[in-house]
Amino acid sequence: MSDHPDPLPAPVPGIPAPPPLGTHALPAGTYDGVAVFITGGGTGLGKGIAVEFARLGASLVIASRKEEHLDAGRVALEALGAPVETVVCDIREPDSIAAAFDAAENAFGLPSVCINNAAANFPVPAEDMSPNAWRTVVDITLNGTFFVTREFARRHLAAGTPGSVIDIGASYAWTGGPGFAHSAAAKAGVKNMVESLAVEWGPYGIQVNGLVPGLIPHEDMTDDIRGNLARADPEKDALQPAMRVGTRRELGWAATFLASPYARFISGHTLVVDGANWQRRAMTNPTVIPIREQMGRGPFAAD
Repeated sequence: MSDHPDPLPAPVPGIPAPPPLGTHALPAGTYDGVAVFITGGGTGLGKGIAVEFARLGASLVIASRKEEHLDAGRVALEALGAPVETVVCDIREPDSIAAAFDAAENAFGLPSVCINNAAANFPVPAEDMSPNAWRTVVDITLNGTFFVTREFARRHLAAGTPGSVIDIGASYAWTGGPGFAHSAAAKAGVKNMVESLAVEWGPYGIQVNGLVPGLIPHEDMTDDIRGNLARADPEKDALQPAMRVGTRRELGWAATFLASPYARFISGHTLVVDGANWQRRAMTNPTVIPIREQMGRGPFAAD
């Protein structure tokens, strides 16, 4: 028997890094002459999606409630030479949405692609959640997504033209999301809506799909999300089956494919871009840590 200890296992390589920023799989000019309407496209993952459409020739219409977000998106997209229109829009209000689409049509013609990226979310134990918090998240995430999609589809139905809708979802639409009961319920509604509307509008040439991001850190993350990540293991790559987190361009590449001529027969589908993280299971169950404790909250008090 050898006196030497067994060698340590070689590091697990995981899924390779993506191609560099600025590259793309679709042919250059795939979206030449195509207008893309995207809610919440001025920051974060929405901006990452908008950038990849811009690289392929699209004209972008960014809708947001906040002027500073619109300005940030315009700067990023104009740096790529993309035509950009920004519109202030509250997706909870159908009249505001109609005005935003009017502005989009005046700028570039009727958008052929609609990306529903805007949503509301924050972590809170369900027992601490106010009725207004529930209503606000559901109103923006579920109702707003429907109102925007409905406006887009009605205009294409009236014009007799095809179109493509992509709704940004979340994996807890399947699994539930402790600490995010409001958002998880709303995103489950969005996923179901994708499947319903794809069937309703398919005969008229309108495809509807969902797109779910995994952990993709970026500079526009909210303070509460940063706080949640900070309380977890600092080595985020090792927490993913891919052995790395995602990048915004990987989500953008998926979106540009789903709305492209090469994905016309894909409709009613929700594509998850998370390196298989949401399917991860342990051989033995980990210790259950209540959500209040995970969030650093004390015992519940009714007052």
